Amino acid sequence: MQISLLLALQILKLFAIMLMGYAIVKLGLLKASDSKALSVVLVYLIMPCVIINAFQVEATPEVQKGLALACVAAVAVHILFLVITIPLRKLLHLNAIEQASCIYPNAGILVIPLVQVLLGQEYVIYCSAFVAIQLILLWSHGKFLLCEEKKIDWKKVLLNVNILSILVGVILFLLHIELPGSVQDVLVMMNNMIGPTGMILAGMAIAETPLKRIVLTRHNYVTVVLRLMVYPLLALLLMKPFLDLAQIPHADAILLTVFLPSITPACATITSMAQLYDRDAAYASSLYVLTTLLSIFTMPCMVFLYETLK
Repeated sequence: MQISLLLALQILKLFAIMLMGYAIVKLGLLKASDSKALSVVLVYLIMPCVIINAFQVEATPEVQKGLALACVAAVAVHILFLVITIPLRKLLHLNAIEQASCIYPNAGILVIPLVQVLLGQEYVIYCSAFVAIQLILLWSHGKFLLCEEKKIDWKKVLLNVNILSILVGVILFLLHIELPGSVQDVLVMMNNMIGPTGMILAGMAIAETPLKRIVLTRHNYVTVVLRLMVYPLLALLLMKPFLDLAQIPHADAILLTVFLPSITPACATITSMAQLYDRDAAYASSLYVLTTLLSIFTMPCMVFLYETLK
């Protein structure tokens, strides 16, 4: 119960920052399109620094076992989401954007700052397992889904800046290489920017979206219910055997870093990819906005259920 209440408080703080981003566009100080520049800073500078910084911990046997547990659980969650989408796609007539919005949550931008506050910086490394797997799938399966490619360009996937930063982080971690103190200080400073930057970006992105039309469109709620309720509940059931079988210290906290991203709103990258591949970017944005607004209520509830499960 304590973690779910703390989570609700932290989400409220992040949403307050999102409102600031919303306000600077509404006041005419910036345009929503200006958020693209901030997005470049977030994706190409802040996220790589956060990922590398997460792996700057001592590679003790306990940490290695925890990371292995997080990787296995994250893979299992993604397989679950991919598999259950197959029958739901046919049953509910989900298009490519709806499928992608259900499968891929907003894992990095929203979860990493929450984990930092709820569990501590030392647990961010376990978040990286979910982020790494999602990035690989998002730029392979997700891209294949949205632009209907005949084959996946693995070279572009593996050369993604965030994938490369994960590889660098893992190599430093496994070789027990500790970066100089001044470099670590820079990484920590960049690390502290991810939450505020991500939420300002989200606020700017939705500022020119007609919220009334988004909220009153009934069909939008099919994806909302799936992303914020159905998929998280299935992920919760999946966590049960991991909690029962894991024989390492703090397994519940490690698995929480996997469960948290699985209950977040639709991934913001889906909107960018929809723009890039000439899909319905406005609809992707609507789903992102609506799931983001409603996650303030659903995420604490899901974490409360997780606490009762363990």
